[in-house]
Amino acid sequence: MLNLDPELSKQENFLAGQVLLIDKPLEWTSFDVVKKVRNNIKIKKVGHAGTLDPLATGLLIVCTGKMTKSIETFMGQEKEYTGSFTIGQTTPTYDLESEPTEAVAIDHITEADLEKAKQQFLGEISQTPPIHSAIKVGGKRVYELARKGEDVKLKSRQVTISEFELTKVDLPRIEFRVVCSKGTYIRSLANDFGAALGVGAHLSSLRRTKIGEFDVENAYQLEQLIDFLKELS
Repeated sequence: MLNLDPELSKQENFLAGQVLLIDKPLEWTSFDVVKKVRNNIKIKKVGHAGTLDPLATGLLIVCTGKMTKSIETFMGQEKEYTGSFTIGQTTPTYDLESEPTEAVAIDHITEADLEKAKQQFLGEISQTPPIHSAIKVGGKRVYELARKGEDVKLKSRQVTISEFELTKVDLPRIEFRVVCSKGTYIRSLANDFGAALGVGAHLSSLRRTKIGEFDVENAYQLEQLIDFLKELS
């Protein structure tokens, strides 16, 4: 996957620009991955094209050297995710980074209810990002303000969900596949989907499988990549 010139040193190759497809491990931050790569190739110009939360796995595009100029282009491309919602419980972070509330009854929820709720989130929709997110307000990350108990108000934004499938239903867990535009928060989708059902929901697992034409099937496992980088001279 790497386009390395044998005439150049490791640092020269990565300064010239590389695009690394990495399958981000669970509980790693996107910055943790960038830092790991940067420490192994010994250059400062390394960045990622779109954050994945610590509790998410999957495709992370890491660019080095001159290819960091393409980060905005990659970030703007359509993305595909798979994962699961758990209905009947909400969390402050909309995922499992915080404790779920006490479960409410979901016995009355039918497959027709699920399908009706799903249809509300296809196409261009208005979505409010989670307050526990990396968006900046007044120069500060909103998750930092939220953790301090400050009242944070975020504006809704227009995003597009071009595909939304419920691939397996085993209540309270629902597995899904989503194809969406830049700026879509799957955590917010989980929370809003639960609200549409009237019982609440949170994101219980998430995996990014595609960014534009790039597929996680072609990505390096992180440790595999680091071992390869260490072998380069």
